[in-house]
Amino acid sequence: MEKKVSRIGVLTSGGDSPGMNAAIRAVVRTGLYHGLEVFGILRGYQGTIDDDIIPMDTRSVANIIQRGGTILKTARCKDFMEYKGRQIAYKNLTKRGIDGLVVIGGDGSFRGAVQFNKEFGIPCIGVAGTIDKDIYGTDFTIGFDTAVNTAVEAIDKVRDTMDAHDRIFIIEVMGRDAGYIALHSGIATGAENILIPERKTDIKDVIRSLKEKERRRKLVNLIVVAEGEDFGGAEEVHKILKENLPSAEIRVCILGHIQRGGAPSCLDRLIASRMGFHAVECLLEGRHNVFVGILNNKMHYIPLENAVKSKGKISEDWLRIVKILAS
Repeated sequence: MEKKVSRIGVLTSGGDSPGMNAAIRAVVRTGLYHGLEVFGILRGYQGTIDDDIIPMDTRSVANIIQRGGTILKTARCKDFMEYKGRQIAYKNLTKRGIDGLVVIGGDGSFRGAVQFNKEFGIPCIGVAGTIDKDIYGTDFTIGFDTAVNTAVEAIDKVRDTMDAHDRIFIIEVMGRDAGYIALHSGIATGAENILIPERKTDIKDVIRSLKEKERRRKLVNLIVVAEGEDFGGAEEVHKILKENLPSAEIRVCILGHIQRGGAPSCLDRLIASRMGFHAVECLLEGRHNVFVGILNNKMHYIPLENAVKSKGKISEDWLRIVKILAS
């Protein structure tokens, strides 16, 4: 029988994503409702090592659901990758009696939680807070919907000026290892080409396609590129295209960290609230060391270790859609 938790900690780790605050709010208020003491850990795992841990009450999370970023801050923590760092973290948590953790973050954050639990036994629940939507076991990750809508809004504005000047625009969106933002924003904005890390880019095919469109006097072309695409992003693609299409007007626009900020969308607020609520329920039910996801609009739980080992994959169906609609 799993020991019941009485004091829980919540942290946000890795890259920030819109909706993290909604998840924090859900964890804190659900925990308090069930009579638990709840502690906020500042700057992710770094806060466990620096003993930067604060008690939270219902007022701590008032008026934050609409805010981007994270009130608990976030950081990447090299010290937590070492056993000595994790040992210090354990001592700091246990001196406060913290016997359960909710980790809001991505793949790297969950790896840390899995290792920490193996060594020290504190149950951890993973909640997917990442704009990349690359976590296995869930249809949604907190922040993706907001990030992709930010990208779509920006691309739509660029398309207006692109159309006015008969230009080719290469727009780079975030996605170092995953192409979901590029895929979704590219389809939603009618991009002629979408380049993503999951599929090897046939640059000759892209050039052929642009030359054929040039012959048809279709001079306005949009190329959406994930930053982790195998040619190295928009600037590298631009160099190659310029060499092969010397008469074309080609511009580059890198959207960058604008995609991480801003008020979370309604969908991100809802899924963050739902995931945060169920993360606490998992700890109370003794369903420890799981990842809380949503599949087919139902809560879905898998061992946290499985979420780390597997990756969300882009289906071939999406890739066919891209090819046909861009022709």
